[in-house]
Amino acid sequence: MPVPLLDVNAQNHPLETDLTAAFIRVLHSGRFILGEEVEAFEGECAAFIGAAHAVSMSSGTDALLAAFMALGIGPGDEVLCPAFTFFATAGCIARTGATPVFCDVSPESFNMDVGSAAARLTARTKAIVPVHLFGQAAEMDEITAFAAQHNLQIIEDVAQSIGATYRSSGCGTLGGMGCFSFFPSKNLGGFGDGGLVTTDDAEMAEMLRRIRNHGMHPRYFHATVGANFRMDALQCALLRVKLRHLGTYTAGRVANASDYLERLSKLPGVVLAGGDGRAARLVLPQAGAQMGHVWNQFTLRVIGSGQRDALKNHLTACGIGCEIYYPVALHHQECFRHLPAHAIQACPVSESLTGEVLSLPVYPELTAPQRDEVVAAIAEWLAPRRLG
Repeated sequence: MPVPLLDVNAQNHPLETDLTAAFIRVLHSGRFILGEEVEAFEGECAAFIGAAHAVSMSSGTDALLAAFMALGIGPGDEVLCPAFTFFATAGCIARTGATPVFCDVSPESFNMDVGSAAARLTARTKAIVPVHLFGQAAEMDEITAFAAQHNLQIIEDVAQSIGATYRSSGCGTLGGMGCFSFFPSKNLGGFGDGGLVTTDDAEMAEMLRRIRNHGMHPRYFHATVGANFRMDALQCALLRVKLRHLGTYTAGRVANASDYLERLSKLPGVVLAGGDGRAARLVLPQAGAQMGHVWNQFTLRVIGSGQRDALKNHLTACGIGCEIYYPVALHHQECFRHLPAHAIQACPVSESLTGEVLSLPVYPELTAPQRDEVVAAIAEWLAPRRLG
């Protein structure tokens, strides 16, 4: 049977009655920009995440950009970020006029290597952006200690990890600000673009509200330059419906990942991240100690030149959706070639991962027969007759 990488209809269609009621409520209110639905959604998100304040934004990208703007990051500043992540993390730094400085990542968690960040620190470094990639928290104790030692602002990129925890604290509450995305493929997926910034700082929250609305306060008076980063009231109303089910969605992802880990780890040539990989063909992801992983992606490492693409082609031929996140490390992107040499130093782990990673379907509505298809296809590819 076909197994898609993601099936948004399987999640959204069962909520049709509630989603339609939310749409009608907004339609009848006549209030489509800011207002009660937006405020209610922000309050519910803040409570779920464990932050004092949540400020909705027009996208996860704009959430990052607004956070950098609120901190006054700009020309002459440098910001540390991972080389292995989605483009928006670094793109938003560059849009402020600051310089993204790319750090390597851990081969086990795919998250920022603090030692690499420390080696790239300069007198111009103003902030650090840990990305909680694929649903798992970065090593925040190390990052927080490093940032405190060097007086750096911490902006968490939580685009893929709403509901994830680090030592029982919610991602997005561990730095000065946390930036979330509600792109349809995310664990709390919307019906278009949407984002959010969390903070415990009331003054920062007020600054973010002004920035998202052209820097305006009061109406037609602008003490700062902002932008139109407002999230639609309709999007907030629809996401309020889905937020009530997020715990169930997360449990489904965790169960699917656990099933993969149990069955795939028994196949020949498969090891868990952090294990003995000398003879491995596949390395499975692992949830780190005291990490509440929410499995936005279930990402394998396929060892050996050309082997990742061979497995991808095999799964595609079997009708199984899979994707490469990400095929090019950020310090190798053409648009960053002009950066100073220290900003685009070699990141060997990130560079290796771009040729090894492959993500499997793990969305919560994935059925047992569909998981059977995925495991069987991988077992077939690993079979001894295929060696050599």
